[in-house]
Amino acid sequence: MPRQPWSVDNSVDGVSTVRLASWKHFHDYVTQEFLGFPSFVWRGQRESFWALQSSFDRLVTAPDARLRNQLASQHLARFKMAARGRRGATPAKIEHESEWWALAQHNGMATPLLDWTESPFVALYFAFEKADKHTITRAVWGLSDVRKKNREIKDTGQEHLNPLLEMVRPMQDENMRLVSQAGLFTQLPPGITVDDWIRKNFAGDKDSIWLVKIEIPDDGREECLRTLNRMNINHLSLFPDLYGAGSYCNKALQIANYAARIPS
Repeated sequence: MPRQPWSVDNSVDGVSTVRLASWKHFHDYVTQEFLGFPSFVWRGQRESFWALQSSFDRLVTAPDARLRNQLASQHLARFKMAARGRRGATPAKIEHESEWWALAQHNGMATPLLDWTESPFVALYFAFEKADKHTITRAVWGLSDVRKKNREIKDTGQEHLNPLLEMVRPMQDENMRLVSQAGLFTQLPPGITVDDWIRKNFAGDKDSIWLVKIEIPDDGREECLRTLNRMNINHLSLFPDLYGAGSYCNKALQIANYAARIPS
């Protein structure tokens, strides 16, 4: 009997887990189940057991919320100071703190932001992009639109007890990668993961899926990346700069038949 292409766990607290038999079934699953839900955004992670945790939280593990927030404020202020004179001759004025965080994230700083994309296939690329001999199962997460829940929190005046899960879509022109990747960010106060926020705010919800984790075996990683490359999903298209060009060429060295040969 042929193996079923995927299995689906029932939603628990708004979260469901899907287990694919192979990366080859990703396209079928996503188009069959989510093509009619364009409000979902996607994130790929190398390890399926990783939480949806920001790079700032991975570095700063202080247990006290006040200290974490204080460290985050100092961290951003330090970046603003360090960025002086490094944004070109006539840099655009940055009005909002979230835009500063986005600029810092783009330039390699650890921030409370978490990267997402509107394309599940871009998320699949980032899930498989880095080789790791210890990885067994990778993951693509899908997050639904939570603006209604945010409004409910605001209406009850409980934002100080239950922070909002905010979507950040920077408007600045300094991040062409964000445009190429159909990218955006989620932002929560330091110390709170997206998956924990969903489980808290949709506790007891068994009927809806607000967050889905698609677990994918690592087997066939190179074939997956070759396929995505033929779909023009690669470092050249996602990072439109010299870093992207160099990383693309590295993939051509590491993966057989990844890129066309250059005539000698």
